[in-house]
Amino acid sequence: MSIGIIGAGAIGSNVARLLARSRISATIANSRGPESLAALVGELGPSIKAGTAREAASADIVLVALRWVDLEKALGSLPAWNGRIVIDGTNPVAFLEPDSPDAKDPNNPLAAYGIKAIELGGRHSSEVFRGFVPGARVVKAFNHLDANVLSKPPELGGQRTLFYSGDDTDAKAEVRKIIEQTGCFPVDLGVLDVGGPLASLPFGSLAAINLVKI
Repeated sequence: MSIGIIGAGAIGSNVARLLARSRISATIANSRGPESLAALVGELGPSIKAGTAREAASADIVLVALRWVDLEKALGSLPAWNGRIVIDGTNPVAFLEPDSPDAKDPNNPLAAYGIKAIELGGRHSSEVFRGFVPGARVVKAFNHLDANVLSKPPELGGQRTLFYSGDDTDAKAEVRKIIEQTGCFPVDLGVLDVGGPLASLPFGSLAAINLVKI
């Protein structure tokens, strides 16, 4: 199945590196256009090509790796999803300007990391995300680790563990195949309402847990 990546920041680019390492083809896109990704695709080799957001979104499986604040605008202009698989690789955090009041807020436990949690009114992030991609089969994956760890093999061998969750069994099976093809070890956390909150940064109990299967 064809793979598209929307977002070429830390998560999107490192998932592309992970795929490229296993020679898995994908199209990656950002808001600035394919030309701005020339250096990245040059680094990654022939299996990864740059495209427009619409081109990436037309793939059979689409990873969304955008900042939370950009989701509604970026996804709202794309064609209907019509049952295609969308991987939610997002986390509900806002990135702070170093000199902003939020970055110095003593009540923000994440200020030292340059981020703050976005209030979702009691809903978990994948529940909200589903509303941005109506008609898609959503699987949560690739979001729970430090993005820079994603593309690197474990130093002492073994398989890096990647969590995933979703409500559609067939969609989860396809995402599991991708994880396995990259040499990582997939762990199914169940349905979105269970697995989504567990693996979502910043407060999920499995967020930032870097496990290696020996």
